[in-house]
Amino acid sequence: MLASLTLFLAPVSPSPFLSVNRLSHIHSSPLPAADLLRATSRRLVLATKIHSASTMAAEEPNLKRKLAKLFEASLKATVPNVPDVEPLVAACTAKFGDYQCNNAMGLWAQIKGKETEFRGPPSIGQAIMRNLPQSEMLESCSVAGPGFVNVKLSNSWIAKSVQKMLIEGIDTWAPQLPIKRAVVDFSSPNIAKEMHVGHLRSTIIGDTLARMLEFSHVEVLRRNHVGDWGTQFGMLIEFLFETVPNWEDGKEIAIGDLQAFYKASRERFKNDPDFKERAQKAVVRLQGGEPNYHRAWVQICEISRKEFQRIYRRLGVHLEEKGESFYNPYIPEVLKELTGKNLIEDSEGARVIFMEGFNIPLMVVKSDGGYNYASTDLAALWYRLNEEKAEWIIYVTDVGQQQHFHMVFKAANRAGWLPDDDKSYPKASHVGFGLVLGEDGKRFRTRDTEVVPLVDLLDEAKSRSKAALIERGKNVEWTEEELVQTAEAVGYGAVKYADLKNNRTTNYTFSFDQMLNDKGNTAVYLLYAHARICSIIRKSGKDIEGLKNTGEIVLAHADERALGLHLLQFSEIVEEACTNLLPNVLCEYLYHLSECFTKFYSNCQVVGSAEETSRLLLCEATAIVMRKCFYLLGIVPVFKI
Repeated sequence: MLASLTLFLAPVSPSPFLSVNRLSHIHSSPLPAADLLRATSRRLVLATKIHSASTMAAEEPNLKRKLAKLFEASLKATVPNVPDVEPLVAACTAKFGDYQCNNAMGLWAQIKGKETEFRGPPSIGQAIMRNLPQSEMLESCSVAGPGFVNVKLSNSWIAKSVQKMLIEGIDTWAPQLPIKRAVVDFSSPNIAKEMHVGHLRSTIIGDTLARMLEFSHVEVLRRNHVGDWGTQFGMLIEFLFETVPNWEDGKEIAIGDLQAFYKASRERFKNDPDFKERAQKAVVRLQGGEPNYHRAWVQICEISRKEFQRIYRRLGVHLEEKGESFYNPYIPEVLKELTGKNLIEDSEGARVIFMEGFNIPLMVVKSDGGYNYASTDLAALWYRLNEEKAEWIIYVTDVGQQQHFHMVFKAANRAGWLPDDDKSYPKASHVGFGLVLGEDGKRFRTRDTEVVPLVDLLDEAKSRSKAALIERGKNVEWTEEELVQTAEAVGYGAVKYADLKNNRTTNYTFSFDQMLNDKGNTAVYLLYAHARICSIIRKSGKDIEGLKNTGEIVLAHADERALGLHLLQFSEIVEEACTNLLPNVLCEYLYHLSECFTKFYSNCQVVGSAEETSRLLLCEATAIVMRKCFYLLGIVPVFKI
């Protein structure tokens, strides 16, 4: 083992140069490669890419990219004849430093056997370290093993960076992504059907992705691609005409439970041939624009929208509806364009697109001449690229729809709508997720095998949360309004976090007992931890806003430093979660932040200590970052408990 070579760098001012469910008939299935995907995605992000030489290091909030810019300059000086070397910078897990540059072995493989001054990866690593420009960020560097360059950051620089955030705001730590506009297509329930637990994952995963992108200064078009068009509406309208003959008398159709109405009409459609024939003719009349059929369709859709909106309000989710019917007028021209590019062929009476790598074609026109999901999705993709000018289009559905979307994307690629390189923009991504399981390991359902209505699930979460608060005696201490608001924040937050903390590609088991536990990696634990931090600051009696401008953070204790460094890594974590569309990365960071704070608070007295001001500022910085994490996850923080 080679001895570790260490270089201590004097802090200097940085030089100007270096400031450089929609397819309901398809069933989802577990994805066994989920752990592999998680590991691969982390490696992809750790191999940090530099967006633009024009982005100044002083303005770059991503700590990893700041270091990458320093190593970029060093690599150019170390191996000037090797072009386009991307710095491979990763956070350290060992005791050697905070970050590590891992380019030496790869460079040796490229230059071995050629004329070179280097004798192997270790000597390359030493040269990379020697050529590092001076920076106030760095305290020391060392080379270990096969050329790994370990970097230890300056305590004073970490402290100044955290304090700067306290003064200028957490938004200065927002990632800088290479796009300006994105579409996130999520939730997407079907009209006349009740939202159930199966819609939960798409809704909260999509909302979190949208929030992270919005925080990163991306304009996000939040699209709710509801199932509001198709043959089922002939069935619903005809049943409406039969059962509610005076349906046009009032402002709203008096059909009671829309879910029961749908089931009854479906049963009639299956068992009554005459009704079925009338329903099929009703579809033609609706699509032909007959006024009374169109008015009935509008009213049925409106009833569903009101029910959906009640759920979205409770979840704190905002969407703009552009359902299947919106894209329907664009389908003929889109198919005409694809036909003109010789992509569409006739096959057994249908019109399809054959694509390499798939054992079935993508059907875009059925044998009866009708359109389907593929034709609608192609029209929607065309519209989002050409009319909405989106650079990144993200579809959040279950993993069972993965092949469908990959085929749609491939067709768009062949049409020239999307580039061949999936790392270039514009691009389209499918965000697949696994099943919600009951504690019996099967699909989460009620005792009578029905899917669990989402409204019932939220009611139960709120009720259990409120009961736990009453058990703690909070009904005596708080007003009823405070009790209800906290019960909602904790209950709904627990449901969201229990889903989001898992790798989205895996199935997860729904358990109220686990998600409402106040110990371990749960929203309840994290919300209570945040409330405790707020309590520490309140009990100090100090003006925390004033301290931000007059006080100074000093990271003398090892646990103070560990907390400060973890806070500073917030930006790169959000960027990783965005880039790989994995909300669980942010959940993992949040939980570890809480652990870092607990260790700090256990070993570093805050109130009444000589370091009180500095440590109160660390408490405030932790609370601010936690609140931003909660916001990005769609969770409402609590300030007392």
